Amino acid sequence: MAPTSKKKSKSKPHLKNLKSPSKKDVKSKGSHTNGVVSSPPPSRKPLQVEEDVPDFPRGGASAMQEREGGREAMDTDYKVLKNRNQKQRNLHNKNLSIEDDDLGSLFGDGIMGKLPSQCNYVVLTPDQFVDFHNENELDVNVSPGMKLWGVISEVNEKDIVVSLPGGLRGLVRACEAFDLISDDEDAEHNILSRIYHVGQLVSCIVLQVDDDKKEIAKRKIWLSMRLSMFHKSLTLDVIQEGMVLSAYVKSVEDHGFLLHFGLTSFAGFMGSERRNIEVSVGQLLQGVVKSVDRARKVVHLSSDAGMVSKSVTKELKGISIDLLVPGMMVNARVQSTLDNGVMLSFLTYFTGTVDVFNLDKIFPSSNWKDDYSKNMKFNARILFIDPSTRAVGLTLNPHLVSNKAPSSLVKVGDIFDQSRVIRVDKGSGLLLEIPTFPVPTPAYVNLVDAADKEVRKLEKNFKEGSHLRVRVLGFRHLEGLATGILKTSAFEDLIFTHSDVKPGMVVKAKVIAVDSFGAIVQLASGVKALCPLRHMSEFEIAKPRKKFQVGVELVFRVLGCKSKRITVTHKKTLVKSKLKILSSYADATDGLVTHGWITKTENHGCFVRFYNGVQGFAPRSELGLNPGNDIGSMYHVEQVVKCRVVKCIPASRRINLSFNMTPTRASKDESVKVGSLVDGVIEQIKPHGIVVKVNSSSHMKGTISLEQLADHHGLADKLSSCLKPGYHFDQLLVLDIEGNNLILSAKYSLVNSAQQLPVDIDQIHPHSVVPGYVCNIIETGCFIRFLGRLTGFAPKSKVTDDWRSDLSEVFYIGQSVRSNIVDVSSELGRVTLSLKQSMCCSTDASFIQEYFHLEEKIAKLQLSDSEGHGLGWVDGFDIGRSVEGKVHEIKDVGVVVRFEKYNDVYGFISHYQLAEIPMGCNSVIQAVVLDVSKIERLVDLSIKPEFINSRAKEESSSSKTSKKKRKREAHKELEVNEIVNATIEIVKENYLVLSLPAYDFTIGYASVTDYNTQKLPPKQFTHGQSVTATVMTLPAPATGGRLLLLLKSLTDGVETSSSKRAKKKSSYEVGSLVQAEITEIKPLELKVKFGSGLHGRIHATDDNSTESPLSSYRIGQTLAARIISNGTKTENNKGSHRWELSIKPSLLKGSSEVDGLLSAENFNYSYGQRVSGFVYKIDNEWAWMTISRDVNAQLYILDSSSEPSELVEFQKRFNVGEALSGYVSSANKKKKLLRVVLHPLPVGTVELKENDTDRLSICHILEGSYVGGRISKILPGVGGLLVQIDGHLYGKVHFTELTNSWVSNPLSGYHEGQFVKCKVLEVNRVAKGTAHIDLSLRSTPNYSHDHESDMHSSTRHVDKITDLHPNMAVQGYVKNVSSKGCFIMLSRKIDAKVLISNLSDSFVENLENEFPVGKLVVGKVLNVEPLSKRVEVTLKTSSAISVPKSDTNSLSNMNVGDIISGRIKRMESYGLFISIDHTNVVGLCHISELSDDHIADIETKFKSGDKVMAKVLKVDKDRHRVSLGMKSSYIQDEVLQTTTSQTPDSVVVSEPILLPHSNSARIENTNNEFDSGPILADIESRALVPPLEVPLDDIESLDIEDDVGPIVANASDAEVIEEKNKKGAQKKAREEREREIRVAEERLLEKDTPRNADEFEKLIRSSPNSSFIWIKYMAFMLSLADIEKARSIAERALRTINIREESEKLNIWVAYFNLENEYGSPPEEAVTKIFQRALQYCDPKKVHLALLGMYERTEQHKLADELLDKMTRKFKHSSKVWLRKIQSLLKQNSDGVQSILNRALLCLPRHKHIKVISQTAILEFKCGVPDRGRSMFEGMLREYPKRTDLWSVYLDQEIRLGDVDLIRALFERAISLSLPPKKMKFLFKKYLEYEKSLCDDERIESVKKKAMEYVESTLA
Repeated sequence: MAPTSKKKSKSKPHLKNLKSPSKKDVKSKGSHTNGVVSSPPPSRKPLQVEEDVPDFPRGGASAMQEREGGREAMDTDYKVLKNRNQKQRNLHNKNLSIEDDDLGSLFGDGIMGKLPSQCNYVVLTPDQFVDFHNENELDVNVSPGMKLWGVISEVNEKDIVVSLPGGLRGLVRACEAFDLISDDEDAEHNILSRIYHVGQLVSCIVLQVDDDKKEIAKRKIWLSMRLSMFHKSLTLDVIQEGMVLSAYVKSVEDHGFLLHFGLTSFAGFMGSERRNIEVSVGQLLQGVVKSVDRARKVVHLSSDAGMVSKSVTKELKGISIDLLVPGMMVNARVQSTLDNGVMLSFLTYFTGTVDVFNLDKIFPSSNWKDDYSKNMKFNARILFIDPSTRAVGLTLNPHLVSNKAPSSLVKVGDIFDQSRVIRVDKGSGLLLEIPTFPVPTPAYVNLVDAADKEVRKLEKNFKEGSHLRVRVLGFRHLEGLATGILKTSAFEDLIFTHSDVKPGMVVKAKVIAVDSFGAIVQLASGVKALCPLRHMSEFEIAKPRKKFQVGVELVFRVLGCKSKRITVTHKKTLVKSKLKILSSYADATDGLVTHGWITKTENHGCFVRFYNGVQGFAPRSELGLNPGNDIGSMYHVEQVVKCRVVKCIPASRRINLSFNMTPTRASKDESVKVGSLVDGVIEQIKPHGIVVKVNSSSHMKGTISLEQLADHHGLADKLSSCLKPGYHFDQLLVLDIEGNNLILSAKYSLVNSAQQLPVDIDQIHPHSVVPGYVCNIIETGCFIRFLGRLTGFAPKSKVTDDWRSDLSEVFYIGQSVRSNIVDVSSELGRVTLSLKQSMCCSTDASFIQEYFHLEEKIAKLQLSDSEGHGLGWVDGFDIGRSVEGKVHEIKDVGVVVRFEKYNDVYGFISHYQLAEIPMGCNSVIQAVVLDVSKIERLVDLSIKPEFINSRAKEESSSSKTSKKKRKREAHKELEVNEIVNATIEIVKENYLVLSLPAYDFTIGYASVTDYNTQKLPPKQFTHGQSVTATVMTLPAPATGGRLLLLLKSLTDGVETSSSKRAKKKSSYEVGSLVQAEITEIKPLELKVKFGSGLHGRIHATDDNSTESPLSSYRIGQTLAARIISNGTKTENNKGSHRWELSIKPSLLKGSSEVDGLLSAENFNYSYGQRVSGFVYKIDNEWAWMTISRDVNAQLYILDSSSEPSELVEFQKRFNVGEALSGYVSSANKKKKLLRVVLHPLPVGTVELKENDTDRLSICHILEGSYVGGRISKILPGVGGLLVQIDGHLYGKVHFTELTNSWVSNPLSGYHEGQFVKCKVLEVNRVAKGTAHIDLSLRSTPNYSHDHESDMHSSTRHVDKITDLHPNMAVQGYVKNVSSKGCFIMLSRKIDAKVLISNLSDSFVENLENEFPVGKLVVGKVLNVEPLSKRVEVTLKTSSAISVPKSDTNSLSNMNVGDIISGRIKRMESYGLFISIDHTNVVGLCHISELSDDHIADIETKFKSGDKVMAKVLKVDKDRHRVSLGMKSSYIQDEVLQTTTSQTPDSVVVSEPILLPHSNSARIENTNNEFDSGPILADIESRALVPPLEVPLDDIESLDIEDDVGPIVANASDAEVIEEKNKKGAQKKAREEREREIRVAEERLLEKDTPRNADEFEKLIRSSPNSSFIWIKYMAFMLSLADIEKARSIAERALRTINIREESEKLNIWVAYFNLENEYGSPPEEAVTKIFQRALQYCDPKKVHLALLGMYERTEQHKLADELLDKMTRKFKHSSKVWLRKIQSLLKQNSDGVQSILNRALLCLPRHKHIKVISQTAILEFKCGVPDRGRSMFEGMLREYPKRTDLWSVYLDQEIRLGDVDLIRALFERAISLSLPPKKMKFLFKKYLEYEKSLCDDERIESVKKKAMEYVESTLA
């Protein structure tokens, strides 16, 4: 490149002036059309380039981390830097203006960090980034507001690092990384890493450019990536199709993503086209604009990556520079070529520049300008925009043009030997091709990095095409360009990047900054490191800046390298150390000697740190301290020490160290070792311990800390105050050995347990209790020390039985404890303990025994005159002895007594021990000694008569007996470990004085605390209180003549032996005969204990009794048993039985030494063998039995019985522990598991195979046998039932085998999961283990079909074709229908053919409707072919079997007023067609005659097939018509006189129980319909007539309103009156209108219907506003197939009917809907047009509901759903609309009811919530999931518990389902409420009516009794 002009070199940048550029500067720039830069203005500040951020002290991610991969190649020493400055001066003389410390440029080499001497220096000006110093070089103003394109190089928790053009780096704070979409994002952790990723191309805008005048390294570019800043000028008018926009994902929807552009004025949507890409909320996406919905202000984007990368911005008129965004692709034309780039024009008005590193060729040659002729077209992307100067930078880089960041194939520091020279730029540098895979990488070497010596002419030294050795110095991520160096010194440097730095390396570094936290130093290669303050010198430095001056070069040693953070030390010892360094736990081999530095000192040792964060611990014993010396006196923090590795556990990261370089020599006296007992003499007493001279051949000394003097904390203090040098300790335990010093303990608990204390982790076993002492307490637990350094940890949760916040209140350091071993990890060296008293309580009296022992020792030490005679007075006060004394003083608390022989000994009698005996001063008394305090020289006495009399008897009866003999006699009945009852006589601070009344008031002593509870407040005791205790030690000299007891309150949870053998060591083996005591009796086992705390069990199968095993045993009973197995080795036996014992007589009689006697039982069972056992587990499907100790059996529910009633009660039939016998059907030897059945099997007919319990067992399924079954599936059509008869075995029940008699719907009454009794008809074994089984339910009364009609009882089932003969009457079910006829099923194996000519006497128009599949038909056999198994049948009534007369009621026999039963045949909007039972007559019940109350919607109240009762209102024999009425008022007087609780809507009788059993008119399931020719056709023709009257309110109503209706009726009288007042007017109007309709209908029934058009015209003229007549007229025209005439009549009706008759007009619209839906072309479009017209004349909501009703009737579910969606948006405040939506979902069995309900509750007013929820719940009960309905009612009742209307509806729905237990439980809840009497009366009355309907007299009386109790309680 050409050198810069002289004009430019004259002007140097001034860093002090930070103001914005002057207008003159901007103007001068604008005058250069060719992009040549004028002299840089002095007011702009230099920018920071990558890697130039100080590493410390920065929070969060370290700025020292080399953001761009560490591009340092710094001076190796200070002299090189001076040479470099000299070179720069030379270059300056040649018009190459280079500032010494200016770094980086936008178009320059872009080296990040402090540049080494090998790098080309660049000029950084406030307004310009200047690259190669050339007159024509490109420039740009870098100032706040400038937009840049970059690639993310690092994503941290608090910021993002972006690589910018030219190798610059910018920082984006978290708050500037995105626009906040929701409040949740602000609190989310690591949200940046979720939104952005490394390598992502982003657009940035400059917020601020920091400048540190002292150090260029601290200059920073602060950026923002918020879209709100980029899209400030973006409006919907500007957005065009094809534009590429960036947006945040606001939410993820089913079909795409809602987008947020940073603006609130419009939003976006992107379809989920890229299904394989996971998108999260907040993520930044790019998309191409597909369309703009300006009305809704929504921009639709496409996520197609190909479209995004190829989309070019279109030229727009008057486009502003504010709309240009970095990364935008534009069409550009070449304007001119510059020396180091190309100038392009784009978007008509703009020009931009492309530098030589952003050309379209990765490796441009020296003739690259020839490739860019004027007006040549390119696709380019915008790199940056500076709005202040209108400067735009572009790139032609093929990677960036395709919208991808170039891949980085090189690393900083890599060396490439065969790099080819592509281009030589004069005075600038070289372009190289680095051979990388898969594609080569371009690299640029600057002039100063080309050679060690100064090179004036590059073209002479380097030729194009030659190969060079290059080292990568840095990498520009955005351009994909590496920077290299060719200097020889660069290849020789050991440290080039951070990755080259290793712990322990000795390096030279230059101090570049000194602060309070330490010094930042820079290595020769430019890598920076921190030297912490404590590592700046061997000793603490008061003024670190004096020694560490900036610029001084010093020698350091690397301490650690974590990520890119490097720490070094200047400590002289560490720097000069020749020892091997320790930088990982794997390097810590035993015996390794190395240097480290102390980080922390404790009383028990020092923590030492090594290289790379490795840490170890040196215990006090390994510090080389003299006994009694303090650690702080010899060692301090940060002191360098030489240490030796003793032991290392890498897995747990633990290193044990020693400051002694040679292992401690073995003691000459081998007897002195850890855990041994020694004696010694006190040599010196210090404040923190006692120095003892140990009596051994080695003359060692030891130390006893004050905490190790005694187990009792209080006595330890007293003992330490009495001890003097020369005192001799008889027994001391060696806890640890520290050098030549012994750590000793005088604790009684440790000394006595010396043999059991562990010294190594291998000696510790789980679940054992081990003595120890507390060595440390932390917040999370306690550390317990044993011998040596063996330590365990008790977590806070396992320290105490109750939770404690502060553990220091529970324990103290040094406290003696007993610990239960919970877990041992040998690999990690960890021991987990529990200190809970329930698990670690004492089992002996050692705690109180040591107390009395220490008390005596302290008393002796307190006597200074003599040691041998000081305690002689004690002999005169034996415990329990009667002594004589004189009353000295009477006080409030008791009486003080003096003794004649002992002047300094006093006695004391408390008030409790005076027994209210009066006495005065100086009176002589006789008292009994209860306790003696040797320290206080005080004797506790008692003059209670029981003690005095007891002692008097002893003395009188044996006055000559010696004292010892008397004591033995007094305690001859007491035994060790015996449990006794005691009375508290005296309460001391640490123990109780007790008397044993059962043992002649013997005196005993018990501690109130234990080892682990010393600091806890003791339980409160009072005088005379009775307690339970265990005798632990009888009186002996060792106990001071005291009887020692152990309170039961301290031993809860621990069982002790009740025999004298408890302390004897016994070894029990398998086969041993033992005496075991029963501790617990379970249903199938006895828990026993024997020996020394051993536990076991005896199995129930050892008992000979068969009915109730183990019933003859009792707790505490002792049994003789033999051990048959030892379970201690199993790990899963924690807390359960350890030993297996047997009490079988055969085992007890035999010898324990006989081999094989106790071997496992042989698993030898045969098929059909009878076995017996005991039930031990029952679930829904299986009963589990134990046959023997090792063998179990399982019984499947269906194998337990064939009776359904017994199968239902399966779990109630068997009880745990019950004896049960069965027969083996299969066996699994591996699992020792049998499969049994309860019915006998043929023995031995089948050979059992091993492990076959899981396979299909069909051996016990025999033809002709009866088995229990469970309906698994109801097959569709006439498929029958699939019945499960075994775990994996199913059989099929044919449609004709379902019932005993022929019924119309044999599947009614059966449901999935129902138990049935099946007869096996046939078993066909297809393959091994599989079979087809045919079953029959005919011979078993599984369902109450006994009540079905027997009208065809004369026609029996035919099983064989040979039983058929011509003219034989048969019945069957329609199997399928074809165009030629149908097939009917006569039996399981016989089908018959019925030709179409034999189907009916009359013409059949629609076969499928008249003969649906499954219909019961009656016919006569025409022809039988047994060989071909063909049967032909006719169904003609003239030929078929005649129906018995008794079962037929003809029309002539019907009279007005008769009560008939029937089934609903069809439903229409105007009424019900009812098929009358036992006849071929179909009657009509008009809607007005259905109920006394108005019914809104028939379909929600009734359904086809329902059984009903009705009253004959009118019989028209001439027209063959019957009018029926179903009002309750019609039927109550005639039929339901005994029923008291029939609601008006209960005429639909779905359960026989609602009718009296004695009623002869019982309604049954016998819907046998016969075609009646024209009569039925005439009746059914009325179905074509559209609704006559559709009240608008009723269109919106649902059937659930009839259920909600009773809410008001059942409420209190006040509520009813209030509700009636509100709706009175509406009810009257409705009744009046119904009366008119009824009159009109009756009139129409009496008169003939018009038969021609003239008659209809006459009717219309008389009643022009009657929609009924108009609709009939339309129907008449449709019958004539004149559709257009029907349309014209509809239009006439709409014009003629008065506008006020809105309901009449609406009826016409509904009829018009039906007409167009049937005959429109196309129907959907025609209906839509009519619908739009209707909306203009009628209430829109009512019209919508009418159209919805039409869609639902015609089953156009899709259109109905679309209409409902519109309605919920349009009428979102209407509860009826939401309910119709919910009803539609439930009918379609769709999931989403809850979400729709939630939406409804959000939209509806609050006063409608109860109504919507209650009606939704009713719908769930009727056609949804009842459990969801229950949860809704329960939710409402929780909020409104006193709403009796809700209770009433809830109860009605449960009664409808018929779950008796659930209904009664609900009633019980209701009547337990506290409600007003009227409401309670209603609830009790409803409850009573329900029980009466069940005819349960006992329950009826119970309800009456509860009602009376309520009345009595209310009156009271």
